Amino acid sequence: MANNSAEGIRWDLSNLFRADDDPRIEKTLKDCRSQAERFAARFRAAMDTPQTLAANTLLQALHDLESIYEALGRVGSYAGLLYAADTAKPEHQDLEQRVEQRSTEIRNLLLFFELAWLKVEDESANKLINDRQLESYRHYLTSLRRYRPHTLSELEEQLINEKDNTGRNAFGRLFSEMTSSLTFKVERDGKSEELNLSQILSLLHEPDRSLRQRAMDTLYQGLSQHGQVLTFIYDTLIQDNLTTDRLRHYSNPMAPRHLSNEIDGDAVKTMMEVTEANFGLAHDYFRVKAKLLELPKLALYDQYAPVGKEAKPFPYAQAKEVVLNAFGAFEPSFRALASEFFAKNWIDAEIRKGKRGGAFCASPSPQLHPYILCNYDDNLRDVMTVAHELGHGLHGCLSRKQNYFNYDTPLTTAETASVFAEMLVFDYLLAQQTDQEVQIALLAGKIEDVFATVFRQNVLTRFEELAFAARKEKRLTPEALGKLWLDANGKYYGDAVDMPDGYQWGWSYIPHFIHSRFYCYSYVFGQLLVLALYRMYKDQGKSFVPKYLALLEAGGSDTPDALLKPLGVNIHKAEFWQKGFEEISALVRKLQSLI
Repeated sequence: MANNSAEGIRWDLSNLFRADDDPRIEKTLKDCRSQAERFAARFRAAMDTPQTLAANTLLQALHDLESIYEALGRVGSYAGLLYAADTAKPEHQDLEQRVEQRSTEIRNLLLFFELAWLKVEDESANKLINDRQLESYRHYLTSLRRYRPHTLSELEEQLINEKDNTGRNAFGRLFSEMTSSLTFKVERDGKSEELNLSQILSLLHEPDRSLRQRAMDTLYQGLSQHGQVLTFIYDTLIQDNLTTDRLRHYSNPMAPRHLSNEIDGDAVKTMMEVTEANFGLAHDYFRVKAKLLELPKLALYDQYAPVGKEAKPFPYAQAKEVVLNAFGAFEPSFRALASEFFAKNWIDAEIRKGKRGGAFCASPSPQLHPYILCNYDDNLRDVMTVAHELGHGLHGCLSRKQNYFNYDTPLTTAETASVFAEMLVFDYLLAQQTDQEVQIALLAGKIEDVFATVFRQNVLTRFEELAFAARKEKRLTPEALGKLWLDANGKYYGDAVDMPDGYQWGWSYIPHFIHSRFYCYSYVFGQLLVLALYRMYKDQGKSFVPKYLALLEAGGSDTPDALLKPLGVNIHKAEFWQKGFEEISALVRKLQSLI
C-alpha cells in the first residue's frame, strides 16, 4: 500500500480504556448491571403509580438513569471505535459482540422506566413536564411521548432487543465485515494493485479516463461476486423492518425515521419534491462538464473526473492548517476547539487494512470529547471530509453544556455544523487561489459534492422507498433491486449521463441502507438548510455568528423546527428549500463565468 501523509495518525482511546482486555471494561459492565438492578428496585413502584409520582422522584430517576447510560455508552463507544479501527481483528469483533449483548441485558432492566412514562395519562404527564424542577428534561420527557402509540409491552420490547443481537445487528455486522474485507485488483501504471473499497472509489476521481472506467468496472464486477449475500442481507433487513413496523403500528416505512428526526413527513415530502423539481440544474451542469472534458456526453465514471488544474497532493499537515485557518476566520473559538482534535489525537486518519471505510464522528456523551475516523488519501476531497467531521466534532463539543438526554441532535440538524464547516473551508480555499484553473477545479469539486449530498441522497431515499414497497409484494432478488436502483437514478441523470453495465450493483455497498434506514434524506435536509444559513451569514456578517453558536450549543434540547425558528427558518415552505437551490445555481453560474 502506497505511503501517504496521514500514516501514523491514529486516535488515542486511552481516556476510555487501555486495551480490549482492560479489566475496567468488565468492571464497568458489572457496575452498570448492579446499578440498573438497584434503579429498578427503587423506581419501578413509583413509576407504576403515576397519580402519586412526585417531580423530585422523577428528577432523581433521570439523574440515575443518565449516569448508567453514560457509563454504558463509554464501554459501547470504546468497543465500537476499536472495531471500526480494525474490523478484522478477532479480539475487536469479540469485544463488540460481548458489549452489545451485555448492554442489551442492562438496557432491558431499565426499559420499564420509559414504558411506564409512556403509560402516564396526558394530564398527569403534562403537570410533571411543566414542573420547574424538571425544566432541563422537559424536551426529553415530551419527545419520548411521541412513541406512545408505537410501543409494545415490556416483555415484548425486551424480546425484540434480545433477538436483534442475532437478527438485524448480526446482519449489520456481517455487512460491515464483508465490505471492509473486500479487495479489488486494478491495473495502474502497468502494475496490478490490490485496493480496498475506499481506495477503489477514490479512483473515480482520477484524471485518467481509462483508469476511472477500469475502476468502476472492477468495483461492480467485485460487488456482483458477492451479490447473492449482499441482496440476502438487505432483503432480510427490510423484511425485519416491515415486520417491526406492523407490530408497532407505523403507517409507512419512513414514519419511524421522521419520528426519531422529530420532523413531520410533510416537510420531508416538500423538500424531496423541490429537490426533484431541480434535477434540470444537474443536467445542465453535466452538459457543461462534458464540454470541459471534451466529451460528447458524460459516462457515469466521468461524474467526478477532475477539471481545471489538478490539485496537487494535499498532505495531512496542510489540510490541518487550512481547516484551522478557515474556522478561525469565522470564529476564533472554533479554531481553538478544532486544534484540540489534532493536538490530542482524537482523529484516526491513516488508511490501513481492516479499517472501516468512509468517515464518521462519534460524540459519546457530554462527559467525553468526540472522536473522528477518516481515511485520508492526500487529496482535496479528503480535506473537505476532515472539515465535515470536525464540524460534527465542534457541534459535539459545543453542546456538552446540555445534559445526556439533550445532548444528541436528530439527524436532520446533526448535519448542520458539518456541512457549514465544509462551506467555510471551501470559501477559504477559493479565496486563496489566484490561478483560474485551480478555481475551476475547486468550484467543480464543490458543485459535485453538493450534488452528491442533495440530489444523490434524494435518489438514495427514493430507492429505499421503492425497495420497501417492492418487499411488501415479494422477496427481493438481485435483478429486482438492480432495476429499482437504475429507475431511481435514471430520473437524476436523465439523458445527460450514461449509466454503464454493472451499475445495477450501485446500491449494494451503501452502509446507511443497512444500519439506519432512511438516514439519507437527512443529508439533503442538512445541505439545503446550510446553503440557506450560509447565505444569511454572507448577508448578515458577524451578527449571524452568535445565533449560529446558540443553535449548536442547544444540541438536541428542542425540536429542529423550534431550534431553527430564531434564525427565521420555515421548513414547511417550498420557498425555503428553493433558497438552497438558488445558492447551488449561483455556484454553477460562477463556474460558467470562469470557463
